[in-house]
Amino acid sequence: GDYGCTFTYSAQGGTNEQWQMNVAVSEDNGLFSCSVWRPQGKSYLFFTQFKAEVKGAKIEYAMAYSQAAVGAQSDIPLKQEEFEITETTVSHREGKFRFELSKLTIVAKTPRDEL
Repeated sequence: GDYGCTFTYSAQGGTNEQWQMNVAVSEDNGLFSCSVWRPQGKSYLFFTQFKAEVKGAKIEYAMAYSQAAVGAQSDIPLKQEEFEITETTVSHREGKFRFELSKLTIVAKTPRDEL
């Protein structure tokens, strides 16, 4: 509909890695979410950069992970200094990002028409 999510990246290595992307809107259309992750847990790609951008909504919450949960293991978040969040984007922070990414989650608030 009126919302979109774009994930762009540059990476090296990795062989036939399977990744998934999920985009959803809440029942009341108040929240829009976008996730990109590797279901097998850890990615072996060497990410030099990444950026996720939402269209039609403003980011309320975002988190990037060096390892995605699989089995008994939990998600392992990146350190806060490794990435930055603006109203519409989540991206690596040059010189701080340690080249590991396995999952990215964004929850954005959609604009509301006030009555």
